[in-house]
Amino acid sequence: AAPRGIHVMVEKPLAVSLEHARKMKALADRHHIVLMVNYETTWYPTLYRAVDAVRADSIGPLRKVVVRDGHRGPGKIDGVDPEFLEWLNDPVRNGGGALMDFGCYGANLMTYLMQGARPTSVTAVTQQLQPREYPRVDDEATIVVTYPSAQTIVQASWNWPIGRKDLEIYGTRGYVMTDNRSVMRTRVSESAKESTQTLPEREWPNDDPFSYLKALVEKKIVAGEWDPSSLANNMIVMEILDAARRSAREGRTIELSKVAVRAR
Repeated sequence: AAPRGIHVMVEKPLAVSLEHARKMKALADRHHIVLMVNYETTWYPTLYRAVDAVRADSIGPLRKVVVRDGHRGPGKIDGVDPEFLEWLNDPVRNGGGALMDFGCYGANLMTYLMQGARPTSVTAVTQQLQPREYPRVDDEATIVVTYPSAQTIVQASWNWPIGRKDLEIYGTRGYVMTDNRSVMRTRVSESAKESTQTLPEREWPNDDPFSYLKALVEKKIVAGEWDPSSLANNMIVMEILDAARRSAREGRTIELSKVAVRAR
């Protein structure tokens, strides 16, 4: 597509591996196309309100983020056809199981929150809690991503009894929690009461991936460099996921190189 000048949107994560992602980025850069990554949470109003609270210093400097994403597993929910299920269970074509499928959300959101700051280390543990259902890939993953002054815990699972995509952000004074697409809770200090907000949908074109891509291509909007769907953000996501897979496989913390991903 890129050599023909065709703009591309892919479903998360960007690629099956960092190696593949680098090749995709090189083609996108060479042929000057938009290469955008779609995440369901990119269109959540609560995400942006929560990030606004952090950047406005409403809860103090960022210290800890907990991201939980997943469901009962692709073999146990509606809408997953046999062909797609087979692909999800293939460690070569999909790159992994729950770690890739849902771990990417936390890596993406934290990269956006940190405005592109790269983590210092990644530690991951994976399990097969349903080995008969998913014999070749992990179905449970916990990823700890560290930064010089903050930590992220990503809980990616095909074992949640109820599907979820939620986020907890803790500063030095208070917290912001996004329960789902529209409901968020905030407590700005220990002495303050928790407040709950129900947010309306975002305005066009920021409410839909296809509208957003169209607006980008037509240059009606300019995306931020570290926006959740941006290529720069998702190159770091792929570095985190690659390190997480390596950490789980080798049973150790992976220290990330200080060489910038964009320079490669």
